[in-house]
Amino acid sequence: MLDATTRSGGTATASPRATATDLSVPLPPAPATGFAARCGRFLLSPWSRLSLLVALLLTAASLMLAFEPQRLLTDGWPDRLGGSAAVVAYAVVYGVCTVAFVPRPLLNLAAGALFGSQLGLGAALGGTVLGAGLAFCLGRALGQEALRPLLRGRWLKAADDQLSRHGFRSMLAARLFPGIPFAASNYCAAVSRMGLSPFLLATALGSLPNTAAYVVAGARASTPTSPAFLIALACIAVPGLVGAAVAWRKRHRLHGR
Repeated sequence: MLDATTRSGGTATASPRATATDLSVPLPPAPATGFAARCGRFLLSPWSRLSLLVALLLTAASLMLAFEPQRLLTDGWPDRLGGSAAVVAYAVVYGVCTVAFVPRPLLNLAAGALFGSQLGLGAALGGTVLGAGLAFCLGRALGQEALRPLLRGRWLKAADDQLSRHGFRSMLAARLFPGIPFAASNYCAAVSRMGLSPFLLATALGSLPNTAAYVVAGARASTPTSPAFLIALACIAVPGLVGAAVAWRKRHRLHGR
């Protein structure tokens, strides 16, 4: 009996069973509809993750208010920690505190008062990069998917486009000139499409001058008439004035369009 062709060289004739087998397309598995599956989809949804981020930040801020990290300026560092271990421990505490919205100038002054200019600068700069990286990763993982559809205003779209296309340059400028809150810039960068590596590099380079000025001021606070203290104060004040002037000029340009 012949299935595909006749002995005389006629046209091929496929059997119905073979045709059905060849044309069958595998169907995707049906989505799970059980209670556990629905709970999983709800917990992994963008708005659930954003709610988790808000809850984490509120909890961290509440803990910082309870522990009062500003007491480091008056009570000093615990005696059982010393040397390089104290510097590393302070950098970790610094990073966690910045995620919880503790002002960086306070932490920079404390670093200088506790460890001096050189070690204090290392601890403060390391904590700055660590805190920025933690905030960026939290915002990217828990908030980006929910917040990106809300970027509809002119200013929001302009900021997102600037960070997404010119992330390193924009973040470097934001770190060099004070006026933009540290935590706000971290989460704005996380919501944009900026990469983590240029974000961390721009944070380290841009935060260095201002951080050094505050650390030196904290280290020389006991001698407020010393040249180092006065120069540090000037390095703090001048960028702030320049940043305010640039922001004022940009504001008038935007209103003129």
